[in-house]
Amino acid sequence: MNWLLTHQDNLRLGVFVACLAAMMVWELRAPAARADLPRFVRWTNNLALVIVDAIVLRLALPLLAMGAAVWADAGGYGLLHLTGLPDWARILLALALLDLAIWAQHLVLHKVPILWRLHRMHHADPEMDATTGLRFHPGEVLLSMLFKMAVVVAIGAPPVAVLLFEVILNAASLFNHANIRLPVRIERALRLVVVTPDLHRIHHSDRRDEADSNYGFSVTWWDRLFGTFRAAPRPGHRLGIGTYGTQRDQWLDRLLIQPFRR
Repeated sequence: MNWLLTHQDNLRLGVFVACLAAMMVWELRAPAARADLPRFVRWTNNLALVIVDAIVLRLALPLLAMGAAVWADAGGYGLLHLTGLPDWARILLALALLDLAIWAQHLVLHKVPILWRLHRMHHADPEMDATTGLRFHPGEVLLSMLFKMAVVVAIGAPPVAVLLFEVILNAASLFNHANIRLPVRIERALRLVVVTPDLHRIHHSDRRDEADSNYGFSVTWWDRLFGTFRAAPRPGHRLGIGTYGTQRDQWLDRLLIQPFRR
């Protein structure tokens, strides 16, 4: 476990690059849907957002989630420190609680109008591929990290659990946004537990009732438990929100000001 914490930056970067490259190659070789907009435009601007988001986080928050976890662990803060559970049990429980917290946050982003303005930039992508899983407004990323840090401290999540959760969440986001289609048997088996691209495509529907379903990023448990799971869209649905779908709207400057546009 100490090895993971020591090499956390290399681990995160390695998993991110490997997953992104694998999904992009898969999309190029066997896409689920034809791309109408130039991939170069969408890929470069969506990836540019990653750099902007990283700069904003580093400037605004010196600790981030891992720093909050190390601080809480050193001080013995948080609910899990009161349980007396072994380390492996605390890690598993922390992973589950963090995933539930992110699911709940995602639902709130859809239900609160001012937060939806930030989150809708993610949904306004008129096409969906692995880079869509990285397309989040810096304002949303900043609020999300503040919320995650608060949850980490409140539950006393072990640093290793936070590291594993962030790696899993990032890889899952790249996978379930990818423009790929799985064989039917594999799809049926995976979606019992895992959020597949076909399931998450429903969440990116231009129909609001379909977009307000399948909030999970990694597992389908929470949507099944709370009644927001949808197995298939109605015929004729499209991706996006019906606006901000032109090629010019995919440029970085337009993406950044989109929450402030009517």
